[in-house]
Amino acid sequence: VRTAKGQKQARAVKRLKVVAAFISSGNRPEQMVLEAVPVIPPELRPMVQLDGGRFATSDLNDLYRRVINRNNRLKRLLDLGAPEIIVNNEKRMLQEAVDALFDNGRRGRPVTGPGNRPLKSLSDMLKGKQGRFRQNLLGKRVDYSGRSVIVAGPYLKLHQCGLPKLMALELFKPFIMAQLVERKAAQNIKAAKKMVDSMIPEVWDVLEQVIHEHPVLLNRAPTLHRLGIQAFEPVLVEGKAIQVHPLVCHAFNADFDGDQMAVHLPLSAEAQAEARILMLSSNNILSPAHGQPLATPTQDMILGAYYLTYGPDADELSKVDRATHEPRPHCFRTAQEAELSYELGGVKLHDLAEFRPLGREGGHVLTTVGRIIYNDRIERALLEAMGDDFDPTQYDFVNKSMKKRDTTELVDQLVQSYGATTISQVLDAFKDLGFEFATKAGITISKNDVVIPPSKGDIVKSYEEKVAELTSQYDMGLITQEERHEAVVEQWNACTEEVADAMVANLDVLNPIFMMANSGARGSFKQIRQLAGMRGLMANPKGEIIERPVKANFMEGLDVLEYFTSTHGARKGLADTALRTADSGYLTRRLVDVAQDVIIREPDCGTQEYIELALYKETGDLNDNLLGRYAAHEIKTKRGRVIAEKAAQIDRPELADIIESATAEQLKLDNHGRVKIAVRSVLKCEATSGVCQACYGRSMASGQTAQIGDAVGIIAAQSIGEPGTQLTMRTFHTGGVAGADITHGLPR
Repeated sequence: VRTAKGQKQARAVKRLKVVAAFISSGNRPEQMVLEAVPVIPPELRPMVQLDGGRFATSDLNDLYRRVINRNNRLKRLLDLGAPEIIVNNEKRMLQEAVDALFDNGRRGRPVTGPGNRPLKSLSDMLKGKQGRFRQNLLGKRVDYSGRSVIVAGPYLKLHQCGLPKLMALELFKPFIMAQLVERKAAQNIKAAKKMVDSMIPEVWDVLEQVIHEHPVLLNRAPTLHRLGIQAFEPVLVEGKAIQVHPLVCHAFNADFDGDQMAVHLPLSAEAQAEARILMLSSNNILSPAHGQPLATPTQDMILGAYYLTYGPDADELSKVDRATHEPRPHCFRTAQEAELSYELGGVKLHDLAEFRPLGREGGHVLTTVGRIIYNDRIERALLEAMGDDFDPTQYDFVNKSMKKRDTTELVDQLVQSYGATTISQVLDAFKDLGFEFATKAGITISKNDVVIPPSKGDIVKSYEEKVAELTSQYDMGLITQEERHEAVVEQWNACTEEVADAMVANLDVLNPIFMMANSGARGSFKQIRQLAGMRGLMANPKGEIIERPVKANFMEGLDVLEYFTSTHGARKGLADTALRTADSGYLTRRLVDVAQDVIIREPDCGTQEYIELALYKETGDLNDNLLGRYAAHEIKTKRGRVIAEKAAQIDRPELADIIESATAEQLKLDNHGRVKIAVRSVLKCEATSGVCQACYGRSMASGQTAQIGDAVGIIAAQSIGEPGTQLTMRTFHTGGVAGADITHGLPR
């Protein structure tokens, strides 16, 4: 070990470790020598007769046969008293045969069968994804399950899913048969089975009764985080497709272009209770990764809400003179009046209206008819969900065009005010409202909506001149090839941006394509830029940017060379998606492997260690990481007022207090003039195994302190792995237009 270098030293250290282990454990080395080789049962190494009368055999038979042959030959040689050199050779061959049986290819060259294929040894049968453990023990097929294509079920409640009748009949068969016997409709189980198979009308009644309050689990592969499996109450539907609530699609990452989902049935009462309490979709509307609501409206629902609430913002409304505005704003006392007037054609959705809500201080609001309807639906849903606990005066009237971000923020705000369980009932109101008005809006796309900005030609021309100038500078030797390339790329990027800005400025605010992108419903201005602006620079397969930009857009059509340049990007998108999805899946697997034993084990490990978090991030935004953490010391102002006790959780009120005190310069600053808060952290936790509640703090999924027994390590691994896999799909969607995306710097 001392004298050797490099690999030899590593090998010596390895052998030394083995010797040290023998000494410390008290095992005797001679016990490690195999005197008998176990033979596995013949069913596990079968021989099959093929059509031509020949036999196909398991690789293990070959490996066993070699061991037996060599062992017998060695025995014979020893009996004959053969020379030592021959005996030693035979012993070596026997050792190699045994090695190959246990782990083929571990030592020396692998033993190959016909066609140079390495034979499958005992350890090959156990290891890897196709081995005994991962394939057969962890990946069993189960009874009481089925799979089918999914379609949208817009009329379902958040906790429901539509289950095809035939599927339910098969899944719940034993329950139905037991019920039929209990009802005396059938004499015995055999008769009941016959009744179910013949599908007599009585069976359907029993099925309705059996599925009542019996949740089923839906799962969409790949299950990247724990929200990939959720529980729903089944509703029987005609047809053969499973119906899924539109709002849970985001958590499953599902869409309706032919995706399939699997259904599993929890059998025992405990399993049903667990599914209902822990896994019901309406109890899982917050993401375990970041604590934001996941079940928020998307796409059509966003578009519907945007169309409904479209109009001037509060600042513009404050400048409106009601007396002179044309048409003069109507005045409504109740939302019902406004809705009735709209249905009778008296007012349009986007007309201005004065609204004087009953029993509210603060008088009248100038708003639009659509916004009155929007707020009324949400208020009614809150009232229905909370009953008498709902105080209408606490509800803030929403008076702006609701884009995707606004809707998500509103849902988040409602969750903070009323709790996630209440809001899960209100989300259905958002969904119904969105679908209803998206339908009434009748927004659609025509090719005439792709408007090319008139100034495009002039902009491109001016940049062509700048690029020509750069080329002449290079020709005169004033700049190097690399400088020229970088400068040209910079110019064309600026050109693309300028054309894009001109395009956005030129689009009408009620242009359907503009509305779709602006509301956040679907698509982005980056994509519209390719339709109506210019496609810009493309990257070649090596990731280098090609200097000649695609000056045309899809509306004008590309010429042959431009089309050819564009094809690089399309291929890159497809190749990346295939290659990186596998890499990121493997990353998730390794993360889970290291983090799986991090479980919350105790209430408080009592450590004095802590980390300091800045109150504001570099960007100037508030640091959300402070929320739900435990204070390591008491947090107090310069005057000695205690904001949070030691080991108290920092919640929104405390955080608001800290911000207020910081703004009033009542808190101590560090050397860089920043406010830092000392909080407990899992990085400093001293629990003997796992982590403690105080160091971990709040669980994102529930908004409460994490419970003892929560597998927080696995949740952390999933929270990193899931977006990682989603990001690999990202290139695919922009069609490979050159840009620094997140995967650019990652090695293959």
